[in-house]
Amino acid sequence: MHTTATEERTALVEAVRDFATTALAPYAGAWDAEKHFPVDTLRQAGDLGLGGIYASEDVGGSALSRMDAVAIFEELAKGDTTIAAYISIHNMVVWMIDTFGDAAQRARWLPRLTRMEDLGSYCLTEPGAGSDAAAITTAARREGDEYVIDGVKQFISGAGSSAVYVVMARTGMPGSKGISAIVVPAGTPGLSFGPNEKKMGWNAQPTRQVVFDGVRVPVSHRLSAEGDGFTIAMRGLNGGRVNMGAVSLGGAQWTLDRAVAYVQERETFGLPLSANQSVVFTLAEMETQLQAARALLQRAAEKMDDGAADAPAACALAKRFATDAAFQVANEALQLHGGYGYLHDYGIERVVRDLRVHQILEGTNEMMKLIVGRALLAGTR
Repeated sequence: MHTTATEERTALVEAVRDFATTALAPYAGAWDAEKHFPVDTLRQAGDLGLGGIYASEDVGGSALSRMDAVAIFEELAKGDTTIAAYISIHNMVVWMIDTFGDAAQRARWLPRLTRMEDLGSYCLTEPGAGSDAAAITTAARREGDEYVIDGVKQFISGAGSSAVYVVMARTGMPGSKGISAIVVPAGTPGLSFGPNEKKMGWNAQPTRQVVFDGVRVPVSHRLSAEGDGFTIAMRGLNGGRVNMGAVSLGGAQWTLDRAVAYVQERETFGLPLSANQSVVFTLAEMETQLQAARALLQRAAEKMDDGAADAPAACALAKRFATDAAFQVANEALQLHGGYGYLHDYGIERVVRDLRVHQILEGTNEMMKLIVGRALLAGTR
C-alpha cells in the first residue's frame, strides 16, 4: 500500500472524473427512474481498476491508499451517487477477501472481482439486528467439512446480481466472539433472494433480502479463524464509513456546483438570485460545510493508511459529519433551485434522496456519535 504522489493522484482523479462524466452522469437519471442496475458499466469501472482500489496487485488490485480512495469516490459520486456507493460496497468485499483470505481463496475469487466481471455483496444486517451487529442470529452449523447456513440478511446491496456473498454468521457462542465470515458463491443450493425493495433512493442498485435455507459450503470458505467475523466486519466498516462519506461529499459538491450556476442565471425582480445577500451567505455556508467534510475524511483516511490506533473513531467522526453536512448541502441546493429543484430532470432531488440513506448505513450517525464519545471518554481519540 502506498500514498500516490500528487501528480499521480491528479492524473488518477482526472481519469475517474472522465469516467464519471461520460459513463455515469448522462444515464444517472434514467437508471434511477427505471431502477436499472448497470452491470455493463460496472465492468467498465473494473477495467479502470475500480473493482479493487486498495486490493493487492497480485490479484488484479490497484493497491492504492485510502487517501486515494477518498478522492476517487468523491469523483464517482459526481457522476452517480448510487453507483459510487455500490462500488464502495463491492470494494469492501474485495478488501475482506484480500486481507483475511488465504492464498487459495484470494486466487479463486479476487481476479474476477477486481475486474468487476463478478460482483460482490456484504451480508451483515438482519431483520432484527441492525446497529447491534453482535446480535445476529444467522447460524452456520458445522457438519464435518461443511457449514450449513440458515438465516436471513436484510438490506443487501447487489443481492441477486452478485456472484460472491461475504456472510457474517454465528458459528459459536452468543455475542461478537461467536461470529465468523464465510464466502457463499451465487448458485449455491438453498440461497435465495427477496424482491427488490422499493426505496426512497438508491434505485439504480438492487436491495434485497438474502435467504439461507440449509446452504452448504465447505469450511474452506471461511475467512480467517472461526470467531474472527465480527472483527473483520468492524474493520471493513471503518473503510466503508470513509468511502460513504466521500460519496456523500461528491454528490453534494455536484449539487452545489449546479446551485452556483443556477443562482447566477435565474432572475427574480429584475436581478439574478446571486444579488440576494441571503443567497450568497447560504452558498458560503454550503462551501464551508463541504470543505470541512473533505478535510475530516482525508484525516480519517490518513489514519487508516498509517494504521493509527484512533482510526476507528476518526472514521466514525468523519462519516457522521460528512453525511450530515452533505445531505444538508444537497437539500439547500434543492431549495435554491425552487420548484425546479423538485423536478426529476434537474437531478437535484435524486441526489437528495440518495444521500439520505448515508446517514443510516455503515452504522447510523447516532452510533457514530457513540463511538466518538466513548473514544473521547477513554482518552483514545
